[in-house]
Amino acid sequence: MLKVGLIGCGFMGSMHANCYNNIEGVQVTAVADLRPEKAEELAKISNAAIYTTGKELIEKADVDVIDICLPTYLHAEHALLAMDKVKYVFVEKPVTLTLEEGKALIAKSKETGAQVQVGQVIRFWDEYVELKKIVESGKYGKIINANFRRISPIPTWGWEDWLLDLSKSGGAGQDLHIHDVDYVLSLFGEPKNYYSVKTPNNGYVNTVMNYDGFVVGVEGTWDLPASHPFQATFRVVFEKAVVENAEGKFLCYTDAGAEEIKIDKVEVKGDGYKGGNVSDLGGYYNELVYFCDKAAKGEAIEKATVCDAVASLKFVLEELNFKG
Repeated sequence: MLKVGLIGCGFMGSMHANCYNNIEGVQVTAVADLRPEKAEELAKISNAAIYTTGKELIEKADVDVIDICLPTYLHAEHALLAMDKVKYVFVEKPVTLTLEEGKALIAKSKETGAQVQVGQVIRFWDEYVELKKIVESGKYGKIINANFRRISPIPTWGWEDWLLDLSKSGGAGQDLHIHDVDYVLSLFGEPKNYYSVKTPNNGYVNTVMNYDGFVVGVEGTWDLPASHPFQATFRVVFEKAVVENAEGKFLCYTDAGAEEIKIDKVEVKGDGYKGGNVSDLGGYYNELVYFCDKAAKGEAIEKATVCDAVASLKFVLEELNFKG
């Protein structure tokens, strides 16, 4: 049995707890949160021990892996401590608030040998995984252009509204837009050059990346009214087809017509995702299955590594400081 220590029992922590509850051979045996009611709610799922703080859990809990679902500005200090405790650490995205903190995590990982996976969940989301396969197959020819878009109502679900504090979250650029940036970098690598614009509060970011022979647009915002639905979409135009994921439909358009791209998804039980901007647990389940499998086998994390995450953070921070 792989024993998980979960630090942070809010919106993201509750999603992770429900995912772990669906993975055979894995159990959340310790949880920590400053809010007793939140910790108690998740502890009931697996009869976990409750700790008041993350540092207390790291110091005292009998666990094999540690999962950090705290606000971004608290990631670095807890991850550094966790790497001294266990050999497998999961840190939610963005990996850290600053590039210096990110580099410190890389150095600590090398020093301790701890394997760190970061919650860049789009790399594990079914439609995006399938898109990667399509791109790499080359069956529709070269890419002409692509667009990735992630838009959300104002995130008022964060503890003490930490998401709305730039000094704690980095704004929509670092917390939301980074999902698509990380995926694009994983798929296409670094662009030759790019042009980026944003609003002063980092609530809206739009970047056009220039690659050899094609361009990629990446748009993200959380400055929308509460009544506006969360949307994560993409459209990739190939020489012989267009692959689009939008409005709940994953389709391939060719001269012969439109055809649904079918994916067999795992049904994940639980409702921990309610109250935020996530409609299902699929991608979170996939990434945690990968993490737990690597931990159980004692193998290296090769996907969504701490180095990957810091590279994506560096790119986003440069976008947010882009002067044109």
